[in-house]
Amino acid sequence: MYLIVFIHGKWLGEYMDGFNTNYWFLAIIPILFIALCFVLIILVICSLIKYLRGNQFRNKNIQFYKNLGDAIKSNRIRCNMTQELVAERLGVSRQAVSKWENGISDPSTANLIALAKLFGIEPEKLLK
Repeated sequence: MYLIVFIHGKWLGEYMDGFNTNYWFLAIIPILFIALCFVLIILVICSLIKYLRGNQFRNKNIQFYKNLGDAIKSNRIRCNMTQELVAERLGVSRQAVSKWENGISDPSTANLIALAKLFGIEPEKLLK
């Protein structure tokens, strides 16, 4: 039984004429190794492409703020709220909200959690 495989300018059958036909699989091992290497290279390239494309979308969903004040202000504007409305809902003065946004002072933990609930986000997102 001859397999039709071309190696170094000769067909596999020509190599096997002088060999015992019980060892035909030894001639196929290099071909299988090359095929396996080729498949692994293709898989690595596809994985890298998928990773690089996913990284672009992942970075778009993450928004980093310079400080807590910027986070409070941008979320307040996103929710179409004024400083007076935020202050009224939290039970603090408008000047306190202004100080938080300008970075002069920071809200207490209770007020930070209340701000997050008011904006409809998790408190951790304000601190990122």
